[in-house]
Amino acid sequence: MKHALKPLAITLFALSGMAACSGPLEGGGSGGSSIAAIPRVDAATQQGLDEWVMNFKPRAMAAGISEATWNRAMRNVPYNPKVIERDRFQAEFSKPIWDYLDSAASPDRVAEGRKMLAQHDRLLREIEARYGVEKEVVVAIWGMESRYGSRRGDTLIIPALATLAHDGRRGAFFESQLIGALKIIQSGDIDPAHMTGSWAGAMGHTQFIPTSYLSFAVDFTGDGKRDIWSDNPADALASTAAYLARSGWSKGQPWGVEVILPKDFNLGLTGKGVKKSPSDWAELGVRAAAGGKVANYGAASILLPAGAEGPALMIFDNFRAISRYNNADSYVIGVGHLSDRIKGEGPFKTPWPREGRALTEAEKIEVQERLTAAGYDTQGHDGLIGPNTISAVAAWQRANGVKADGWVTLKLLEALRRGG
Repeated sequence: MKHALKPLAITLFALSGMAACSGPLEGGGSGGSSIAAIPRVDAATQQGLDEWVMNFKPRAMAAGISEATWNRAMRNVPYNPKVIERDRFQAEFSKPIWDYLDSAASPDRVAEGRKMLAQHDRLLREIEARYGVEKEVVVAIWGMESRYGSRRGDTLIIPALATLAHDGRRGAFFESQLIGALKIIQSGDIDPAHMTGSWAGAMGHTQFIPTSYLSFAVDFTGDGKRDIWSDNPADALASTAAYLARSGWSKGQPWGVEVILPKDFNLGLTGKGVKKSPSDWAELGVRAAAGGKVANYGAASILLPAGAEGPALMIFDNFRAISRYNNADSYVIGVGHLSDRIKGEGPFKTPWPREGRALTEAEKIEVQERLTAAGYDTQGHDGLIGPNTISAVAAWQRANGVKADGWVTLKLLEALRRGG
């Protein structure tokens, strides 16, 4: 089709007066005010998306999307090859948690967080009063998600989600997000030409995906729109607090507390599946790294994010509330630690075991295969290190006279290889 070779400015997004321009790449833009140009594709590629869009239309209509919204948002949607590149890219090595936290709670990010806390003091206090979520935690998520609004993303959401849904690798997920984005446009909160965000559909200061936006976004300013895209961060920050509140946030409870385990501690008690009161943990010899016993904040688990040689954390239900935002432990610890540093607390007292490297997905699969072959069944070989793999690793460690922390490392893989 002819329009496959046209620049984005000639597609429907120019009809609203917002022609796309060549701006900084996503994540490096000036607060999301510019829009990344969409590269041209061949006619056959564009035609494939056009056909998918027409097949998708009945499903969108069945989900409540009006003809007017469809015509406004889905006419002449350009295929965006950049989002497919991003979706396909897999880093050879993931960051070890200590490297991740070095960035998450870097001196610059902490200093900027404290600056934002002071600059938006009144707004943040009002948000905390309404939703019961500490302002430092809200600011930490803001810092993690968009570097305090400076990196909101410059990708047009509708073309990105349509391209990803059409691609099919995670088609059902991205189709649900596209329907969500169309519902947002239909509500009048934003128009297609200004709905920008990350390559995978996360939007605004605190990077809401469309379905989360529909569930949790709020109009804190009272102007009739839930505006998470503008330079004013009020609605985005309040929406984040509302999200955490609805996820079970308990004001006054920490996300986690660094602790010191006794030398004879049973590492089989670590992990999210075991919960005890801080007083019960204290009876087992667990102490706060800062000294003394951990206060009774509620039932807690002991987490070893870098195995037995790194810091130990006593985590509470607020850890799980943050994980509703992003389920990766490293992310939750990053938000929690950054919020603590913004409050004025110091770094972790126990040093991280800064040696070796993270395993690739292929190496994680190899660990699972070798463990299973050795009689320690991981219940699958998918490269995802979950409870079954951790349990198998711990069993192998106990059998081989190694501290049984269940930690998957390069050293473990090398030992498994030597053992055949």
